[in-house]
Order: sequence, then structure tokens, then C-alpha cells
Amino acid sequence: MMSLTSQKLRMRMNEQVAGQTGAAEAGLGEVETLAVSLTQLRPALEALLMIADQPMDEATLATAVGYPVPEVAAALVGLAAEYDEQGRGFELRQIGGGWRYYTRDDFAHVVDKHVLDGQQARLTQAALETLAVVAYRQPVSRSRVSSIRGVNVDGVMRTLLTRGLVEEAGTDSETGAHLYRTSSYFLERIGVQSLEELPELAPFLPDAGDFDDGVDLPTAVAEQPA
Repeated sequence: MMSLTSQKLRMRMNEQVAGQTGAAEAGLGEVETLAVSLTQLRPALEALLMIADQPMDEATLATAVGYPVPEVAAALVGLAAEYDEQGRGFELRQIGGGWRYYTRDDFAHVVDKHVLDGQQARLTQAALETLAVVAYRQPVSRSRVSSIRGVNVDGVMRTLLTRGLVEEAGTDSETGAHLYRTSSYFLERIGVQSLEELPELAPFLPDAGDFDDGVDLPTAVAEQPA
């Protein structure tokens, strides 16, 4: 039979073991709040920023990775410096209260060429001409655009409407015809903030005397495909 002293000693040892186990479990709980290890912090931030469609603030990123905001802020600064040092084609900028990836300005000409060439490839000459008329004469009716171009533009206008480059702008008070204007997407695609930034047409037009009265621009003889 176990003596009273032995029983007390055993109980005391069990209490100590239980206390150590509880402390270990408590410590483990703190560790589990970290979504990634310290060595994974920068890669984890990269993964989050890669899917961001707008700047992400440091508090949001800190919550996602489970680290204090100051540590996350320091890691972001380190990443930005690392990309600059390596001369990567992209950079990490702090803008609009958050962080986001952007293409580096040094390679803007490459990106612009790719984007602009792609846009032109998607629109025929007829569509580009019709879009130009709408941009400079808006709001304008289909019949007016047809008069300026000298061809029926119904098919081309449908194409521009479908692609979101042109939108309806009410009706003409006198004729009741639908009016059209360029959209905000049009401004975004050509890289301007407002229509005031469009280049002046005058330097590109022949003298007014070269045309008969009532003719705005040189006309085509047949409709071109959209």
C-alpha cells in the first residue's frame, strides 16, 4: 500500500505535469495564430498582393498572415526595395492607403505597344472611323454619323455598343432620334481622363473650301464591315 507521503508526492508531480502541459498548449495556441512562418512572410504577402484588384492596406494584410502591422509594413518595404534592386519588370508601390503591384515605368513602352496593338486589331477601320465621329461630335445620332461617313453605320454602331465603347445618351428633342456618346471605358482604353484631352482635329483636316456646302468630312462610297 502506498504511504501517505508517496501519495502526496505523486499528486504534486501530476499537478506539475498538468501545469506544464497547459502552458505548452497555451503556447501552441499562440503559434497557431500565425498563418505562416517568418520565412514565409514575404512570399505570403506576395501571394495576397498578386490577386488584389485594388491597393491592400497593411492592417488587412497583417490580419491575413497573422503578424503585427509593424512587421508586415517592414516586410512590404523590404519587398519593394528587393524588386528595385533586382530591376524587376514590376514594382510594389504604396498608393491610395495600401500596397499594389504595378508594371515598372521603364517598360511602359512595351506594355503600351502590346495593349494598343491589341485594341486596334479588334476594331476594323470602319469601326475606328465611326468611333472617331462619335467622340468628336457627341452626342450624335446614327443618321448624323452616317451622313458624315457617307455610309450606313448601323452594324458598326451595334459593334461599338456591344464592346462598351459607345453608349446611349438620350434622344434628340427635335427628331426623337437616339443619341450616342463615348463611354468611360472608351476614355480608359485610350488613356485619357476626359474628352478635353483628345487631340485637335483642325491640323488633320483639309481646307473647308475643298468640300461642298453641308459636307463635314470626306465620305466613303460603301459600308465597310464592322
